[in-house]
Amino acid sequence: MDSVDLVQTVLSTFAAMTMANGNSTRDNATVAQQNTTSSPLSHSQALPAVASTILSMLLSYSALRDWAKLLIIGSVIETCRRVVMNGWQTLHESVWISASFEEDDSSYNWILHWFSSRPQWRNARTVDVSTRPFGLIPGIRNITEDDKGEKPWYLPSLSETYTVWYKGHYVRLTRRRQDEGVWGGHREILQLSILALRRGILNELLTDAMDAYKTAQEHLISIYVNEASGGDYWRCSTTRPKRPLNSIILDPGIKDLLLNDARDFLNSRSWYQARGIPFRRGYLLHGAPGSGKTSMIHSIAGELDLNVYVISLSRTDDSSLAKLLGDLPDRCIILMEDIDAAFRHGISRNSTPDDKTTPANASKGNHADQSHDDGLGTGIRVTLSGLLNALDGVAAQEGRLLFATTNFYGALDPALSRPGRMDLHVEFKLASKYQAAELFKCFYLPEQNDSECSPYTDTPSNSEIPARSDITDDDQKRDPPTEKTILLSSPMSSDDSPIISGTTHGTRAPKLSRQEITQLSSRFAEAIPERMCSMASLQCYLMTYKTRPEAAVLEAAAWVEAERSKKRRATGDEAVLRKM
Repeated sequence: MDSVDLVQTVLSTFAAMTMANGNSTRDNATVAQQNTTSSPLSHSQALPAVASTILSMLLSYSALRDWAKLLIIGSVIETCRRVVMNGWQTLHESVWISASFEEDDSSYNWILHWFSSRPQWRNARTVDVSTRPFGLIPGIRNITEDDKGEKPWYLPSLSETYTVWYKGHYVRLTRRRQDEGVWGGHREILQLSILALRRGILNELLTDAMDAYKTAQEHLISIYVNEASGGDYWRCSTTRPKRPLNSIILDPGIKDLLLNDARDFLNSRSWYQARGIPFRRGYLLHGAPGSGKTSMIHSIAGELDLNVYVISLSRTDDSSLAKLLGDLPDRCIILMEDIDAAFRHGISRNSTPDDKTTPANASKGNHADQSHDDGLGTGIRVTLSGLLNALDGVAAQEGRLLFATTNFYGALDPALSRPGRMDLHVEFKLASKYQAAELFKCFYLPEQNDSECSPYTDTPSNSEIPARSDITDDDQKRDPPTEKTILLSSPMSSDDSPIISGTTHGTRAPKLSRQEITQLSSRFAEAIPERMCSMASLQCYLMTYKTRPEAAVLEAAAWVEAERSKKRRATGDEAVLRKM
């Protein structure tokens, strides 16, 4: 019997029952009247009877009975499955502790470093290998001076689960990558699971991981950059050794001024809060290129145990910049390098150098203006108002040190450099004679005590070193013991044989006493004009004489004259460009 016949049978049965009830009511008038007064009750009693009849008829078909059995059995099985799964989930949550660590959070580095120190990780058979160093966090081996070329760095493989033991507890670690949407970005997440009944074991593991990471980083600082894809979260780019403050050579008082001011600020949180002053501090370091601005920031970060967060304004817009600054930790250094180059065309109102701008910087600004005329420098998406709100707006982060550097002080907008945003302005000038002498000492002073250094007998004392104009042919032919002269063998005659002279990297410098180095440094400073060269150029010059301090003094005057010629040629080229 098909479905159509089944429906017709049900309808005919229902019609027959209705007609039978109607005929019985017409036979007796009294009964009819009673039925009229109690018709609602009769109809209500008839409906269950009809339903019961229909149900009995449906159950008489075997197919319907089988369907009903399957429905009941399936419902029971699904109910049991859900009960078991909920019970298992409850049991799993009661014995497993799970935690997630995102790549842009410091705890991510703690866990990776902690995991890399576990014995079980050293025996892992599945790893990700990269030649790009990730800083302190992933490497198992330490970099040594004997390493040659690129070296492998190991990371836990993506979607691979690793197991270790911690204080008798079973620990599982999984590293996975999460897509960031249509822009193609991604971020990594560490999933940590601990088999334990008490929550305190997770706190102990985090504390141990944090302490181990800070101990390993005791002589290092971490450098963070905003991620190129998306640009709205921080990523640890690398770690760098702390730079000793005494390796920075500036005019007297500048180092102490900056370091003491930053240290006093970090220790004055309660003073700021009691007076309702935003707990922020900004420093603007301006001056000639190569004068030591970035090196000073690196040294301050090491002295105060602060990490450095470098903002690339070309990668962000207003909303991303606000989010980046809002995600900063309480104690850190924000670095915006060459802020004049990033914003001169985009947000500054006045690009004409003021009276304080040096001629070198002014010429630099003229080149920048010319490049702007060519259409360059127009890709900056950060507006002036967006930058100012991010620095000192209502949602601006507190407790941080902001360092901005510029080579073109006059190009900055006054709203950006005013107190409250850039509280302390420090000018870094070209090298003075004092700086030249101190840099010379830094290069050549012996590491041991003077008593352990045997004077170099073949080198004349300060009074015996001839001036550049007094150098004789014999003096030029006499090579210092540390210099190697190489003759190339060839069929040419001895007169035509080329001579290649130079100092190999492994050659040791002559051992001079501290007094001799001091005397040489004085002569070197006399040959360097006041405020003509940058510290970077002086350092580059001394690097070519790293094992020949006497030659560095003798050749200083010629080098200065060559630098002057370069500047005159550069000035002439700029004048021609301006006329064009």
